[in-house]
Amino acid sequence: CIVCGESGASITCCLTFCDHSFHLPCAARGRCVTQFFGHYMAFCSDHSPQQVMEAAWDEETSCLICPEPLDDGLCFNTMVCPACKHAWFHRGCIQGLALSTGLVCFQCPLCRDRDLFLLVMLIMGIQIPDRLPTWESGQAYDELMERRRRCDAGVCQCPGGREQAEEDGPWQLLRCSSCAGQGTHRGCSNLGNSTTCWECEVC
Repeated sequence: CIVCGESGASITCCLTFCDHSFHLPCAARGRCVTQFFGHYMAFCSDHSPQQVMEAAWDEETSCLICPEPLDDGLCFNTMVCPACKHAWFHRGCIQGLALSTGLVCFQCPLCRDRDLFLLVMLIMGIQIPDRLPTWESGQAYDELMERRRRCDAGVCQCPGGREQAEEDGPWQLLRCSSCAGQGTHRGCSNLGNSTTCWECEVC
């Protein structure tokens, strides 16, 4: 491995005249680029693709994501959005964003460009998983689908307690028609069977 010097390097630079090899975990540390699309090509540090463009950078420019200082101008660890040319970030920060957003929502964090930004980031070796964002996976929003199942009356008179709710009668649970964040048994708020709407004290 040209990075750590140990044996077992299974990735070789894709250019036929170059015999540099490296381990996948060593790639970023050795400024090697591995592309996670198409033919999954890999480049050693001598032949890795570079961002070449004129972009406004000065000593006060900081990472848009972390906002820590950046290295001088474009380099392996410092990248810029090719669309707006004003969004600067560390390679590690934009990689973290890509892993979080997934392919569906990955875009420039400043100008929101998707097409050019996505293409260049892929070429530069940013891995963008083909999946939904992490915040939309699993059961992240299950709590928003839950309905109030508790009587919030000052004094709950239900023999089964605040958590009991029946289909009808005095222990039927009504939710606030405005916020749905509070509930009451009909009997606890003296509501007749004909009452279909109820509002909590806050609303």
